[in-house]
Amino acid sequence: MNTFGRLFRVNIFGESHGESVGINIDGCPAGLPLTAEDFEVDIERRKGGSKGTTPRKEEDKVFFKSGVFESKTTGAPITILFENNNTRSGDYQKQRDVPRPGHADFVASKKYGGNEDYRGGGHFSGRLTVALVAAGVIAKRILAAPLPHSPGIQVRAFVTEAGGETDIEKGLQKAIEAKDSIGGIVECMVAGLPVGLGEPFFDSVESVLSHAVFAIPAVRGIEFGTGFWSARMFGSQHNDPIENMDGLTSTNHAGGVVGGITNGNELIFRIAIKPTSSTPKEQNTLNWQTGQVEPFAVRGRHDLCIALRVPVVLEAVTAIVLADLMMLEQKIPRVYQSA
Repeated sequence: MNTFGRLFRVNIFGESHGESVGINIDGCPAGLPLTAEDFEVDIERRKGGSKGTTPRKEEDKVFFKSGVFESKTTGAPITILFENNNTRSGDYQKQRDVPRPGHADFVASKKYGGNEDYRGGGHFSGRLTVALVAAGVIAKRILAAPLPHSPGIQVRAFVTEAGGETDIEKGLQKAIEAKDSIGGIVECMVAGLPVGLGEPFFDSVESVLSHAVFAIPAVRGIEFGTGFWSARMFGSQHNDPIENMDGLTSTNHAGGVVGGITNGNELIFRIAIKPTSSTPKEQNTLNWQTGQVEPFAVRGRHDLCIALRVPVVLEAVTAIVLADLMMLEQKIPRVYQSA
């Protein structure tokens, strides 16, 4: 549904062209210093406006509705809202009769009997990732706090490929010349994790992370460590020799997870982002009023390469998962003790 996590628990809500989008965060320790300014860097990273991204610009000012008092978390659920002001709902009213290829229009209408808010993709829209980023800001602040025997956990993600090119600009130019959209690869690295997070089988670190990662619209695949390349290796090549009692390995083909449990090495994984479904290229799709297939082109403001805006969202969902796993292992106190 719309809720994720066990102890650090998030609930996302809103629609792309509704009044607002937002998130409820339950389980945040009390006493964590937190102001609206703390969100500015990551919120800005997620915004469009740069080359290859949508020209839709929202102010994305953080509105705390609960859980923060005198610039500190109270231990109660935190509710954060983001207003939607820069919308063009008419763009979607005109194309209501033709479900867009690659979008959730068709399945959403079937599932909800045509009652869904279809404007801008409604509740399925990437617009809601701003709420995930907000929860991620809080989760990353919790993880970054020094703990016994740990200097803190750092999460970072970046685009490694766009349109099949490691030169991002070259990939974008390819899309511009084709008058089409492209996908990309985003890599995430997490340093400072302790040994022992995760459980075998259904709650392995890979399982829980994958669950959360696929909540990001446009994700099509995930791999840890050497990923699919490991299928081409010998076992003696893929195994990571252990060097000391801290679990340090001389290689990291496993990506920091063995048996579903973190082994103390850097967590490394990559996700595949599909080309933006909204492309100006003419396609065929069903007109469900006439029952006929007809030519169709998406109009409006859309990303040339949505992967460019994914790194900060990937950091956010990763931090949310890891904060929850740390709390399950009782490695994060219920009351934050500032230095």
